Amino acid sequence: MRTTTGSARHKSKKRLFKRAKGFRGGRSKLTRTVKETLLRSGAYAFRDRRAKKRDFRKLWIIRLNAAARQHDIRYSEFIFGLKLAGIELDRKTLSEMAIHDEAGFKDVCDAVKAALATAPQPKHAEATA
Repeated sequence: MRTTTGSARHKSKKRLFKRAKGFRGGRSKLTRTVKETLLRSGAYAFRDRRAKKRDFRKLWIIRLNAAARQHDIRYSEFIFGLKLAGIELDRKTLSEMAIHDEAGFKDVCDAVKAALATAPQPKHAEATA
């Protein structure tokens, strides 16, 4: 008697089609097209999980720059001042603080300004002054 892969093939295809649910046209109905689409979608998902991290960091930096400039300090000076002041908050937390806790962010900015005022100036700044 000839053996077939009936149940195994059916289970495999069912698994593929379940993952392709919501796709349009042949992308959800044709086995070969479904396989190609799922392969490509997996590549996009892998790529974009990394891109998402970059995009959020960019957003936090833009927000921090805008919030810091309201307190008369540039983003680059703000970050340098955070290091000098020993404040170890990340950009995400600072960004949320700038939006939801303006008084707290103002305190952070004041601490940064104080740290920058006491920091020694770099040599090239003295030469140009």
